Amino acid sequence: MSMNEKYGPWAVIAGGSEGVGAAFAHQLAEAGINLVLIARKPEPLAETAAAARARGVEVLTAQVDLLDPVALPAIREVTDGREVGLLIFNAGANSYGHEFVTGDLSRVRGVIDLNITAQLALAHHFGALMAARGRGGILLVGSLAGYLGQAEISVYSAVKAFSRVFAEGLWLEMRDRGVDVLELVLGVTRTPAMERAGLAFDLPGLNVAEPEDVAREGLAHLADGPVWVAGGNLAAAEKRSGFPRAELALAAHEATRKLLPTR
Repeated sequence: MSMNEKYGPWAVIAGGSEGVGAAFAHQLAEAGINLVLIARKPEPLAETAAAARARGVEVLTAQVDLLDPVALPAIREVTDGREVGLLIFNAGANSYGHEFVTGDLSRVRGVIDLNITAQLALAHHFGALMAARGRGGILLVGSLAGYLGQAEISVYSAVKAFSRVFAEGLWLEMRDRGVDVLELVLGVTRTPAMERAGLAFDLPGLNVAEPEDVAREGLAHLADGPVWVAGGNLAAAEKRSGFPRAELALAAHEATRKLLPTR
């Protein structure tokens, strides 16, 4: 069965305007799958949509903030009546990094709502339709951060851990319904968002993945769920899953500090 037969004729990409999301859009368009791209920023959203249309597929866009309570109804205005065979949730960036007890709790809730509440809403809606049809795929973009707690991104690490465990359970529920579920775990990836954050990609020995490569890896292994660690980071994920936790957390913290710009 071809990718279009299994996951077409439409794919929804949340966070589909740049970086890994745009790479997914380009590659799915090459496979002949029509797209609904969801993002907040109009300019990169329009650019990615135009690039995908140039590959010969139909592309619709929804300029939506997934934290808005009306996000799902707005998305449904575009997708209802269209057969969506693939959902890619790539919108879970770390939108707030701060020590937890001195941080802004409303912004902490935003991290939770984007990475958990919005993801669950889309997976629930589109997953139910796929299960009823007996085919489809759900790809949740995760992070190596979800394997170990880290200072100043403790909540982000926690929501990424939630996403991975949720994907494992959803995979068990959907595997006999003909729907593939995959948590695609990314390490350091050269995306516009990470570049804007000032990450130091040039550290000696740092394993940096490119968006096109991890998107290709995710689509190639969509049927190999529930979890696929991309970009050569499997050994790092296995190490972070081990014990003793205190020593691992300290080591991860020091490595992360080197990546971030000096405050």
